[in-house]
This record gives sequence, structure tokens and C-alpha cells, in this order.
Amino acid sequence: MAERSFKAEVEDLRKGAGETFTGEGILAITKALLENGVGYVGGYQGAPISHLMDVLSDAEDLLGELGVRFEANASEAAAAAMLAASVHYPIRGAVTFKGAVGVNVASDALANLSSSGVTGGALVIVGEDYGEGSSIMQERSHAFAMKSQFWMLDPRPNLPSIVKAVDDGFALSEASGTPVMLMVRIRSCHVTGQFETRDNKRPDLTVRDALASPRKDFSRVVLPPMSYAHEQDKVNRRWPAAEAFIREKGLNEVFGPKRAPVGIVCQGGMYNGVIRALQRLGLADIYGETQVPLYCLNVTYPLVRDEFLDFCEGKESLLVVEEGQPEFIEQQLAAMLYRDGRKVELCGKGVLPMAGEYTGQVLLDGLSEFIRSRAPQLLPDSVRAPNAAAPEIPDLSQTVPVRPPGFCTGCPERPIFAAMKLVQKELGQHQISGDIGCHLFAALPPFEIGGQTMGYGLGPASNAAFDGGGEKRAISILGDGGFWHNGLSSSIGNMVFNKADSVALIVDNYYSAATGGQDVLSSRAENDTKATNHPISEALKGIGVKWVRQIDRTYDVPKMAAVLREALTTDYAGPKVIVASSECMLNRQRRERPLRAKAVKEGRRVEAPRFGVDEAVCTGDHACMRLSGCPSLSLKRLDDPLRDDPVASIDQTCVGCGNCGEVADAAILCPSFYRADVVHNPGGFESWWAGKRAAAIDWLMARREAKSLSFTERRV
Repeated sequence: MAERSFKAEVEDLRKGAGETFTGEGILAITKALLENGVGYVGGYQGAPISHLMDVLSDAEDLLGELGVRFEANASEAAAAAMLAASVHYPIRGAVTFKGAVGVNVASDALANLSSSGVTGGALVIVGEDYGEGSSIMQERSHAFAMKSQFWMLDPRPNLPSIVKAVDDGFALSEASGTPVMLMVRIRSCHVTGQFETRDNKRPDLTVRDALASPRKDFSRVVLPPMSYAHEQDKVNRRWPAAEAFIREKGLNEVFGPKRAPVGIVCQGGMYNGVIRALQRLGLADIYGETQVPLYCLNVTYPLVRDEFLDFCEGKESLLVVEEGQPEFIEQQLAAMLYRDGRKVELCGKGVLPMAGEYTGQVLLDGLSEFIRSRAPQLLPDSVRAPNAAAPEIPDLSQTVPVRPPGFCTGCPERPIFAAMKLVQKELGQHQISGDIGCHLFAALPPFEIGGQTMGYGLGPASNAAFDGGGEKRAISILGDGGFWHNGLSSSIGNMVFNKADSVALIVDNYYSAATGGQDVLSSRAENDTKATNHPISEALKGIGVKWVRQIDRTYDVPKMAAVLREALTTDYAGPKVIVASSECMLNRQRRERPLRAKAVKEGRRVEAPRFGVDEAVCTGDHACMRLSGCPSLSLKRLDDPLRDDPVASIDQTCVGCGNCGEVADAAILCPSFYRADVVHNPGGFESWWAGKRAAAIDWLMARREAKSLSFTERRV
């Protein structure tokens, strides 16, 4: 089950002409696709567009009514390949995935698609995951757009602009025969706003209709000599057509006065940050009216030469606001100025940082420096003085402690790495590679397991150099999402083919958990539109893995450790694969909590396990925390002058998984953990018996207090 349901919001996708839509950016994108007659949609989940896939999944009934095919693809490559339907047929198609890693995975299909060109509009909605909120390496999708000649849209982050960009993207694609990337940043995906809707449109040609009249054209196949013709077509027909369309339709926008000593060129996605910085400098109002000319690139590739040179008229200096590196846009604009013989000063990187997210403070500092040094007369008196300091945003990093990301409370992956840590203590440190997914948190304290990750599903492949065996066997970590995405062939198949003498551990938490809990082939849930319940262990055996061990409860730390020990010490020389299965606790809680609350409300008997620490037994060495790291495990100071060290304590976020006690038992730590079952709506006998037990405990406690008091009095 996905982490969030959009069933209620999906009803707003039915709104017709003249109505007002209110919601998030991802919902606006979906509505825009339907209004523009999209024929098929697909993609692969990954922040910040995971929820877009969830919206499409929840809207399958509506998509079906309109004749739109939806596919939750196995990978970004599969999603990109789906756009082949728009090569020969005048069908509009859209796919979505995370950039830049999604673009990397999909690169083969995207490059071939761009070479062939398209007949129907082809839109790739790329979730640009850049900056301090990102979970990936810091790269840009822009480089790929330039390399393979995809046109790239980067709309201003408000709903009307995003919706218009979907319309413009399809039209630009069809006008130039070229696929288009629509880049939406983290904030664009989740920004909330309004726009006026249009009627949803059924595609002029559905994919079902196309099957009845197949088409083919050898000139579209990427083989010599046509591949050479494709390159010429890109340069001589598609590119000029795109530039003409962009200028005629006014896809880029100009704000502010026509003439001024300075101007700003910015990516569309940077518009809000730039306007906010200008507001704080007194050069723009809350409605976006700016005193500094602003050329907003809603299309960041291709750049339109004549349009840019027109903007330069009457200006002495320009500032390019381009987030990320290298400075592709700045370099192209500089070349345009040089070739046209213009004397306009072009600033960008240097005034603004070469790398890193352009936060509010970064933009404020950069724009303040640029305008104060080039056109100080534009600034109000309060900020015109050379020594006038721009308003500062407090640096919270000096007061807020660093908190590395970690596993959720009750996560079934935590005991896997606790067991691995115990085994390494016995057998020594091993070469361990990680993979993309929640399990990568094991590289951080308190586990510190795994030293590198090369890509989704490539954990075992990244250990291939060590697969020949040695004094110690290499260990690879792989998640169930990565296994089905790329790992089955690129990692496990590679191990089998090369007779690898190493160990792969597949973490099976029933979902693609790190991206929001979407179903995968091995999910246990019944899914009305997708095939699930295909065991990973069966797939392993199907491609030739002989040594497979299945663990169905990862919280059994001793068993987990025993299987790991067996894999690392067995005489068997081929690939050894362990499948460690337990349901993602977040998804489990999302599923069980509403059912439990309903049962309690209806008066039915419900048991809820809770764990605690016996303060009298706890030694205070905190080894349990070093082997668990559970967020619900904390410290508590005792009101006891004879005990200086704080003891372990379990707070109310505990979900009752029992991992703390399992780890303590497996590591032979102090037996201080206990379990108590909280009973809601107990039966008559249970209530009577609980009362008797409470009375007995009260009597024993009173007796103990009396004896203690008597002893104290005798000493006095």
C-alpha cells in the first residue's frame, strides 16, 4: 500500500470547463494530462514524483473511462521505452520518473527515442531531486537534454504555469517531432494553489485503436543510414521548428521594465526565489511586479538566440541565475553575446555559488551583491549603502545537533544489521557493498555496515571484483525494489554466470518502501490491477541460484545471525543468497492501526504489545542502543545517588516489534527488557483477575515499604 491515498483528491480530476481546481502540483499535472488528451501514461516511483505515480494509480478508473492506458513500469528504462508508442502513432504519451538517476537508467531508450523522433507528443516528467532535500548524487538532467536533444521545460512553480507547461510540452513536441522533458522540482511537486480547469479530453487515437491499424516506418529505425539522417533532421528541421514555436507562442516570459542598466536571466523554477530576494531588497512587490527586468526561461533548452538578444537591449550587465553545475545556460548565453559582438557584461557563477541549492539566503546575497555593485541607484536608501547588510536568516546548524537519517521505529531491517554486526564481531570485518533503499541507512551509526553504493539494484554487481573469493567472502545488500528493478539480471544473474563465491542478502519488506510503499512483484498484498505474490526465492532458483535461504521473520536475531554465519563459512563455492523477509513497519502500521482503533471503538478485545526496561536490572552500558539504534530507545536518569549513568528507556513511540529484547538476548546483554500486553476491552474474568493482581501487588509494595521504614528507624 502506498504511504498516501489520493482517492478523495482524484474526484477533483473530473472537474470540467470553468471550474476551479485546488490542490498540489502533482494533482495539477495529472489533471493537465487528462485535459490535453493523453493516450497513455507510465513511470517509476522516486522522490519527488512518487506521489504522481500514486495519483495515477488511484485514478485508474477515470483513466480507463477516458481510454488512457496506465502502466506502473518495472524501471525508468521500461517507462522511457513505453514512449515508443508515440514514434509512429499520433498518440500523446507521458511518463515520469526521478531525475537525474532516472534519466541515467532510462538513457538508452531516451537516446533512441530522440534519434527516431516522434509523431505524437511525448512528454517525460522529470522530478529534479536537487539540493539539500535530495537523496541522490547532485547532478542535473539538463546535460542529458543537451546530449540527446530533448527540449527541456522548467516552468515557474505555481499551478497555472505548471498546467500550461504540460499543454506547451505536448504542442512543442508535436511541432518539432522531438520528445520533451518537463522538469518539476521538489517544491513544484508539492506546491499548493488553484487554476481554472478545462474538460478532460479522450485521446483522438487510443492505444487500443492503434492496435487495430498497425503502422511502421523504416526511416524511424535507428540503424545506418537512417541514424545519420536523424542527426541531420535534428539540426536542420527539428531545432529551428522548436525555436520558432517557443518564440511565437511566448513560452518564455519577460517581467519588469523593458530598459534598465541591469537585468536577470533565470530558470523558470528559480523564479519564486528570485522574486522573493528582489522583494527583500525593495525591488519587487508581493504581486511579482519587479523594477529589475527579468527574463524567465520556462524553456531552458533550447535557448532562443534572437529572443535573448532582444532582452539584452539597453542593458549593461546581466545576472544568470542557474542552479547547479556546470553552468550550461550561462556558457551558451555568453557564446551568443560574443558571436553577436555585444559588450554586455554577463555574470553568474562567481556572484552566485558554482554548486549547491540556491536557497533564499543564497539568492538574497547574490542579487544584493550584483545590484549594489552594478546599479546601486535602483536600491532603496535603506540597502544602498556599501556596508548595509542584507537581512540574515539564522544559521540553525550552530544550535541544532546533527542527526543522521536512520531506520524507522520497529523497522524489520534493523535486526538484520544487528545480526550482521554480531557475526562480524565473531568472524571479523568483511567487504560489504550497499544498494539504493532504506537498507543503505545501515552505513550510518550505529551499524556502520557497507561502504559504497553504485546504483539501484547494483549492490551485488558493485562487489563483482571481489566475487572470486578469498580469506573472507564479500557481502552485498540488495532490496526487493532494487531486485525487481535491475538486480535480478545485472546483479544476481551476473553472480550466477560468473560463479561468484560471495554472499548477497536481499532485504524483502514486501514493498518498494523507500519510495512510498508501492507494490512490487513479490508484495504479499492482493492488487486488483497488478500481479503480486511472486516470491523472490523462486525467481532466484529460476535463474540458477542453488544456495538460497529464506527467513520469514527478521526479528529473530539469533536465526538471522546463524544463517549469515552459515553463508560466510560454508564450503559451497557458488553464489549464496539470503532472502530476509518481514513487512515494512510503516506500511504495517498504516494498515493495522485503523483496524485496531475501529475494533477498540466497537468494544472488541484487542491486545497491544508494549516493551519496557526494568530500571533495577539495566546496567547502563547502553550496548542495546549500539546494536539497535531504535528511535524509541532513549536515556533516562534515575533519582538514585548511587547510580550516575542513565539507564535505557523505551518511550511511547514503541510499536512492540520486540527487536530490543531479541538483540539483548542474542548479544547476551543484561536481561532488562520486558514485554507487557495492553488489553483493550478486557473480558469479565480478565478484569476481575487484573484487579486481584493489582491488589496483591499493592499489598506487597506496602509490605516492602513498611519493612524499609522499620529498618531505617532501627538504624536511627
